[in-house]
Parts: sequence; C-alpha cells; structure tokens
Amino acid sequence: MTISGQLVGFVPSTDLDVSEMFYVDTLGFRKIARDHFALVIDGGGGVPVRVTLVQSRSDTGYTVLGWQVADVNATVDALRDKGVDLVRYNGMDQDDHDVWTAPDGLRVAWFRDPHGNVLSLTQPPA
Repeated sequence: MTISGQLVGFVPSTDLDVSEMFYVDTLGFRKIARDHFALVIDGGGGVPVRVTLVQSRSDTGYTVLGWQVADVNATVDALRDKGVDLVRYNGMDQDDHDVWTAPDGLRVAWFRDPHGNVLSLTQPPA
C-alpha cells in the first residue's frame, strides 16, 4: 500500500451550526472537534468525518457518504422518527421503507443532510 494512515471523510456545509444539529443531535454521531472551519465527527468505527465549511456548494446528486448497517429497515424507521426524510428515485423499485434491493441482494436507502448532500445506508445481502 502506498498510503498508510486512517481514512478521513469530507462533507461540505454552508452552516456548521445546522450541520452539528443534524450529524450530532439527529443522527447521534459523537463530536470530536469543532472550530471556525470544520466540525469533526466520529462517523462510525473511529473514522473521522470533517464537515467542512464552504461558501457555497453544488448539488452533486450522488452519494457522498454512507454507512453499512445490520438492519436497514430499523435504521430507516429510527431516522424517520427523528424527522429525516428518505429519498425516492424515479425508476428505482423502492419498497415501503424507501429501500432499493440490488440484484445481488444489497439493500440501499438514501437521505439528504440539511445542505443537500446525499447520504446512504446499505445492508449487505443475507
């Protein structure tokens, strides 16, 4: 391996206060640090995610960050209980939990953070 070290994820934010409310208060991630430039959270398993302050951001339309979960339906239900809306995509055969099942059995659900970044949940095939 050429690069050794820990992976760090990055997500753009135009308002760190709003991002902190979403990632820490709503999603329940542990805040590691915060300064004028970024909010750093433990994105799971000790992987840091820097929610970085930007002046503006463009809608990418693709997933920028995702989590593998043991039970996507339960996780979707927990997010909905906290007011998080799931994304439905035209042409994707999503079920009542807004979950799409890939041909190999992988189950995926998408949602957005307050800045429009697409986030995902995946459950591996049984």
